[in-house]
Amino acid sequence: MSTTDRVRTDRSRTDSRLSGALRGLTGLVRRKPRETPIVPRSSIAGSALIAVVAIMTFLASLTTGAVVLVVGAAAEWQSDVSREVTVQVRPMAGRDLDVDVVRAVEIVRAAPGVASVRAQDKAESARLLEPWLGSGLSLESLPVPRLIVVQVTPGRPPDFAALKTRLAVEVPGATLDDHRGFSRRLRAMADTAVAVGLAILGLVMAATVLSVAFATRGAMATNRPTVEVLHFIGAKDAYVAGQFMRHFLFLGLQGGSIGGGAAVVLFLLLGLAGGRLFGLGGADAAALFGGAALGIGGYLVLLVQVALVGLVTALTSRRVVKATLKAVG
Repeated sequence: MSTTDRVRTDRSRTDSRLSGALRGLTGLVRRKPRETPIVPRSSIAGSALIAVVAIMTFLASLTTGAVVLVVGAAAEWQSDVSREVTVQVRPMAGRDLDVDVVRAVEIVRAAPGVASVRAQDKAESARLLEPWLGSGLSLESLPVPRLIVVQVTPGRPPDFAALKTRLAVEVPGATLDDHRGFSRRLRAMADTAVAVGLAILGLVMAATVLSVAFATRGAMATNRPTVEVLHFIGAKDAYVAGQFMRHFLFLGLQGGSIGGGAAVVLFLLLGLAGGRLFGLGGADAAALFGGAALGIGGYLVLLVQVALVGLVTALTSRRVVKATLKAVG
């Protein structure tokens, strides 16, 4: 085949492609105004993308809800721990334990910043040891220490260093525990939970972006003749990109609403159940995490996350379309 024949053949193919695309555009213009001019709203690829976005949003919402629960529980526990300290008085040879307990209570009560002081009696100490030693055991011959529970004035804690020194001097068997180590472990646990949650959210968002990018390229490939004609007859890239952006924004919001709504319903059920859905350990779970209740702030965070998923979906499609149009141009 000569060069002239090849040129004629290519031109014929191009004309056929353009005429077919123009016919498609004419049909699109005659459709109802509410339908998307370029990208059809209902398609197998669109349904698959909605399902993927719904799954990703559900996983992201579960992660966010879990982080909110852990951080809230840690903050509540840390607040409770900071309001209470304990003094332990150990029995020592040659000393009367009851007298030492009374003296330790007097010293602690006299310290500024102390709201209340309560010494536990022998019966309470025995109940604390029952889970390990069993009930009905005589503790008279055992060197069981006595505990003194001290409530601290919020915002004005006592000078723990000075209080420890005075107790060590006047009551040799007394030690003060301000739970600072436990508070630091709680803070470290909450920080770790936040870091892990952010990492999982980053992975979920990355997977969502990749899914939207592949779906956008597929839609561009399916509607390439129409896009090329629009591009060649002078349609601006912003118009074409806007059509795809609105289409994928709708898909992203639809999938995000399904996934986020499912997560909200799940947390509502867990909150109403009060942790009983966890089985035999439900009471412990409820004590640790407040019955899996997110609160108004937690549910607002999930709703904001749904909107964020839709925005990420729309911006990703717009970026992919613009890059593709630059390649066509």
